[in-house]
Amino acid sequence: MPTGYMGKILMVNLSDATFEEQEIPDSVYEKFLSGAGLGGFILYNNIPADADPLGPDNMLGFVSGLLTGTGSLFTGRWMVMGKSPLTGGYGEANCGGNFSPAIKRCGYDAIFFKGISEKPVYLYIKNGTPELKDADHLWGKDAIETEETLIAELTDKRKPKVACIGPAGEKMSCISGVSNDMGRMAARSGLGAVMGSKKLKAVVLDSAKKIESHNRTEIKALSQKCNKWVQFQPWFVNGNGLRILAALLRFLPLQTAMDGMLWKLMLRKWGTIALNQYSVELGDSPIKNWGGSNLDFKKEQSASINPDTILESETSKYHCYSCPLGCGGICKGNFPNGETHKPEYESIMALSGLALNDNMESVFQMNDRLNRAGMDTISAGGTIAFAIECFERGILTKEDTDGLELTWGNTDAMMALLEKMIAREGIGNILADGVKKAAEKIGKNSDRYAIHAGGQELPMHDSRFDPGFAVHYAVEANPGRHTIGSQMYYEMYRLWKKDKSLPRPWLIYRKASKYKVTEKKAIEAAACSKFMNVLNSAGGCAFGAQIGTDRFPIFEWLNAVTGWDKTPEEYMHIGKRLQTMKQAFNIKHGINPKSCKPNIRAVGQPPLTEGANKNRTVDIDQKIADYWRQFNWNTDTGKPPEEVMDFKHE
Repeated sequence: MPTGYMGKILMVNLSDATFEEQEIPDSVYEKFLSGAGLGGFILYNNIPADADPLGPDNMLGFVSGLLTGTGSLFTGRWMVMGKSPLTGGYGEANCGGNFSPAIKRCGYDAIFFKGISEKPVYLYIKNGTPELKDADHLWGKDAIETEETLIAELTDKRKPKVACIGPAGEKMSCISGVSNDMGRMAARSGLGAVMGSKKLKAVVLDSAKKIESHNRTEIKALSQKCNKWVQFQPWFVNGNGLRILAALLRFLPLQTAMDGMLWKLMLRKWGTIALNQYSVELGDSPIKNWGGSNLDFKKEQSASINPDTILESETSKYHCYSCPLGCGGICKGNFPNGETHKPEYESIMALSGLALNDNMESVFQMNDRLNRAGMDTISAGGTIAFAIECFERGILTKEDTDGLELTWGNTDAMMALLEKMIAREGIGNILADGVKKAAEKIGKNSDRYAIHAGGQELPMHDSRFDPGFAVHYAVEANPGRHTIGSQMYYEMYRLWKKDKSLPRPWLIYRKASKYKVTEKKAIEAAACSKFMNVLNSAGGCAFGAQIGTDRFPIFEWLNAVTGWDKTPEEYMHIGKRLQTMKQAFNIKHGINPKSCKPNIRAVGQPPLTEGANKNRTVDIDQKIADYWRQFNWNTDTGKPPEEVMDFKHE
């Protein structure tokens, strides 16, 4: 019998406080895997097309991965899924920490919620038995206080694992997320608002069911081989050396294909903050609400985010479940608990360069505040930058902003505005649902400064630097995400090593070639989407995958865990099916795929006149059509044909 998955899910009806275990046939796992694939299958077939994302018909799923708990490495990710109140379509948010194996140890691959509770509750599963418990005493607490309280109340022989929302989710901010492990956030898609709308404060798991695997000897051998690559760590330059290296690379007309082992060296030494100054110098970091360049955030300012300086406050490395790398960190400082999670690159740039804020202490404080409130740092930073530009251009006045002087780099005003967004007070009530909805309320052509794709704020990777990001910001069913694909990601995944039908990138190529529209680039972009669907269904971490699939043996792990004998090509075909299913979800729910294109500023229309991305424009319309063609979708509408819709309940 195949193993690795638990074979059932739990359905919780919050309206009448009932539970239903549903057996999932082996055939479903073979077609959709587990994790995001299984979750998407359940959502597609159970959420009606006219469902209000904040109403009782929407469903919220917490899903683990097929490889989680099996002895494989980098496979401790979990996802929260549902119809997104931010985009109106398919929503998912990915997170690390230690919550993923707890789902499976309760005997389930996923836990889904429907309906709305009359009063605040939390789900508690103890030794496989679920119950809904009163959460009145938790409502109003921040995410970390909630987790601390629940652990103190419920710890017996084991410390339970907790996923919960903070005040932003309770107030149904469309840019709120779900927290676990004292501030690790499943932040994107606004799914914290769905949890808040259902009056569901937390999910608390405390069970110890065994997770079976088909061939543990093979899994161990594969993991040991992978770990040797992870532990290889020769001498590497310091933070300022990275900045200088990036500045030199910026002037070269050529670049080399990116080997993920170089990125691994950076991750192991600093974590994602390795990118801070490096990405500013290269042009990878959007600056001044995407309207500026590296020249607007000069080295004197970016010195505040030097990764070496940030590491001075790090007291210990942080490892997610089954991770041998440990790219996270715990930092000491002036925080409620005296410590906080080290801010990630995305959070730092969203709260610094995007608003020209060079006060790193304020970035630490805002990041911790957002984690506690349960609000997405990327969307919050993008929304603050939008508000500042609206103020600069006279669209917003001090009367509109409750007296705040929203100027570039005004740290005090940024922090005050953030508090208003969390509390939904004054101007914060308008901004708490992100830039698209805020622009609709503000009017005055403010939408031209609202940088988003399909309603979701763009992350901190400039698509004018890597046009592959522009493609995925536009074509993913959950748009505006940086974790799926880019031209650089394709190089690092090294998928051609496993799927021989895929093209091998040139070792050295001209930078100008990145902006040409070719079939090869469309094939590579589609391959990224297919692969990430497999990875997210396995519970895998993108950082593990980025050392290359010849070093990160995900296909081999999947076979060893389940007892299947699928080829990499067959797994990639499953990824294609999942991508089509997510696209069909959006169309079912009235989303026009063409409406998900990013703000034209983000694709260089018009191009910048100075800086690292000077004169760079992405032909996004042609790239979208070429991508759709790779999935056999209609190249004018993005609609999949009926004959490939093999994910509907019979």
